[in-house]
Amino acid sequence: MTVKASKLAYKPVGLALGAVSGMAAGALFKQSWKLLGHDEDAPDATDEERTWREVVLAAVLQGAIFAGVKAVVDRGGATATRRLTGAWPG
Repeated sequence: MTVKASKLAYKPVGLALGAVSGMAAGALFKQSWKLLGHDEDAPDATDEERTWREVVLAAVLQGAIFAGVKAVVDRGGATATRRLTGAWPG
């Protein structure tokens, strides 16, 4: 299979993996936030009762978790695509 064809074949898989990784990252962030001893829900940036430190910490933690989960899922999907098609989808 050509690189162009493997890229095209990977598109719907990539979209599905993106949705799954978003849900997994959200659940992981929620558990991480609880483990850090904070409230059930992370603060919104406009939450007046929360401190700057808490709002920024939540945003940084959430961003790191989402980026890490996305990288793991994307890399796994690309590796599986190479195994199935013989070409890297990127």
